[in-house]
Amino acid sequence: MSNAIPEPVTKLIEAFSRLPGVGPKSASRLTYFLLRAPDEVSQRLSDALRDLKSQTRFCSTCYNITVNDPCPICSDPRRDHHVIAVVEEPLDVLAIERTGSFDGLYHVLHGAISPINGIGVDDVKIRELVQRVEKGDTLEIIIATNPGYEGDATAMYIQQQLASKGVKITRLARGLPVGGDIEYVDAVTLSRALQGRSEL
Repeated sequence: MSNAIPEPVTKLIEAFSRLPGVGPKSASRLTYFLLRAPDEVSQRLSDALRDLKSQTRFCSTCYNITVNDPCPICSDPRRDHHVIAVVEEPLDVLAIERTGSFDGLYHVLHGAISPINGIGVDDVKIRELVQRVEKGDTLEIIIATNPGYEGDATAMYIQQQLASKGVKITRLARGLPVGGDIEYVDAVTLSRALQGRSEL
């Protein structure tokens, strides 16, 4: 950055640039917007960032993002506690919830196995899923990882780990586009994929 730009401005541009989907131009626009905006806008952003880190945690059961532990989904007695949908990210939980077609529980892996990106089986929450199945009364695991190389590799590994645990293992139907992310799929397609899941 140029010496003509004050250091606090440079630092914020660099911080925004590290966010996914935010390039240098967008980072600069955001920074200069905040400079011109009323102080309360920056203060609300600052408070929201602080609260995000201080008030949220991962549910100790499903590893979804929550304020209270266990999360509202895991602690809801109206949900089917015998069925667990395994997803890659918290945004996938939101996508499935939007369909209104699923009343079971979730398990968030926080990624998918991807040796090319240096993500191995110990970097995602598969061990915790196996322990959860061993402890509980789970009857079905729905593998809802994203279609594609990483999602398929993760699904196969989970199937291998749970094969001897006496649970039914299903995978979302292939109505989903290969290479797509579940969070971007429309509710009708995702609902049909849930209904048309098949056993592995």
